[in-house]
This record gives sequence, C-alpha cells and structure tokens, in this order.
Amino acid sequence: MDKEIVIDNLKIHYDETGPLTGQEVILMHGWGCNTSTVRSIAAALENSLHIYNIDLPGHGKSQEPPSVWGIEDFTHLIETFAQQLQIKRPTLIGHSFGGRIAILMASRSDISKVVLVDAAGIKPKRSIKYYLKVYSFKTGRKIASLLLPSALADKIIEGWRNKNGSADYQQASPIMRAVMSKCVNEDLKYVMPDISAPTLLIWGRNDTATPLQDAHTMESLIPDSGLVTFDGCGHYSFLDNPYGFRKVLCEFLKDEMSLLGKA
Repeated sequence: MDKEIVIDNLKIHYDETGPLTGQEVILMHGWGCNTSTVRSIAAALENSLHIYNIDLPGHGKSQEPPSVWGIEDFTHLIETFAQQLQIKRPTLIGHSFGGRIAILMASRSDISKVVLVDAAGIKPKRSIKYYLKVYSFKTGRKIASLLLPSALADKIIEGWRNKNGSADYQQASPIMRAVMSKCVNEDLKYVMPDISAPTLLIWGRNDTATPLQDAHTMESLIPDSGLVTFDGCGHYSFLDNPYGFRKVLCEFLKDEMSLLGKA
C-alpha cells in the first residue's frame, strides 16, 4: 500500500505490505534508487512478514533534506519513522547506501536481525590518481573563481563536475550531491562491533561499488555475522541472482516467517 508520513517537516513516501501480525521489516534501498528497485526483496517476504519499503529522503517520492545531511541524519529519520509507527524490534534490510543506515541504527537500537546487501559503510580506499584529480579540481576552481566573472566560473566548474563525477553524482541535485559527498566519506567501522543482532551479509563477488573486501571487513567486525557470496553477480546481487538471493534470505528469516498466525 502506497503511504506517506511527515517526519521533521519532510514528506516521506513508503510502501507497506504484508500481514499486520507478521514480523516488521524496514527495507532501505541504495543511493539513486527508490522503493521499486528493492521491490523484489519485499515480494520475497511479504506473504509472511510486514514490510515497510521506504523512499529515503531525496529519492523516489520523498522530499530532499533541507540541508547537507550525513548518515546520522538519515538514521535519525528512520529511527523516528519506527517510533511514530510503533515498530518494535524490526528486522533491517539495507542495500548499498541503505546498508549504512542499517549499520548505524543496529549499533544503537533494539533490532531483531540485520541483512546487509552489497552494503556501503566502509570509506573507500583512494588511489593517488583520485587525490590528484580532487586537488586539481580544487585548484582549478579557486583559480577560476579569482580570474573569471562569477557566472562564467560557475559554468566551467559545473562542467568539470559533470565530466569527472560518477553517474550518481551527475544525476543528483546540488544539495544531494553535497549529501552524497559527505556520506561517502563517513566510515562506520567503529560502530560495527556494537551490533548485537544476528547479521547476514549478502554480496556479489564482482561488486565494484562496494567490493567484496568490504564484506570481509564487516564480517570480521560484526560479532554475530555471516557472509554469503554469489559468483557472477555485481552490486545488485538480489537482481543478478534473484533465486539464490531469495533462498538465502528466507533461510535466514525462516523463524520470523514461521511465526505468522502463532500467538
């Protein structure tokens, strides 16, 4: 069911499906995606579990943040979402960027289980080439701002951004670009040992956005965790291998799925 809730003056869209008596699940998509991207995950569980599939702020039908948010702000919003809807001990499922929120929330909230799918949360290692590009851009921006009329300087700087930024960065609005830059540089390794809920990591072996090494690092830091990998799959392992993903996910949540109808 298509729904909307207002949290801190932001309109947040979400889909709510599944039996009211089922274990509650908060499902969070990746950057540049929306509820439809992870709809197949909801479909795999909604016969038994109660699913809240959320458009994160600045995505889908949800409003953009009013300022440059970090992971703390996104996590606070999801925690408030759970409080307002009286969701108790939910299972958290996060793909990519949604995994960042799941990690921070699970480190400090009462969570039943966690599923991290090709999740972000570890600051990427940067090459010398990357830093040269960043500092060259900053130097060029400074020179353009000093020597050129502001309108022309802004046009040139925007052209540089569009040429060198990722597809996600290029497609985002100015405020969401700033949000993306801030969040990508946040490292959540320090909170991973505080996650006490059983945690399943599902990863595509060919993932280049959040490489498999990140999954091994998370598995080593999260106390009660296990990793399942899929050959021939990339950053969207749940789409690349839907049958295998569904089988692994349902096995991990089989106890919750079997509770339907039991009092």
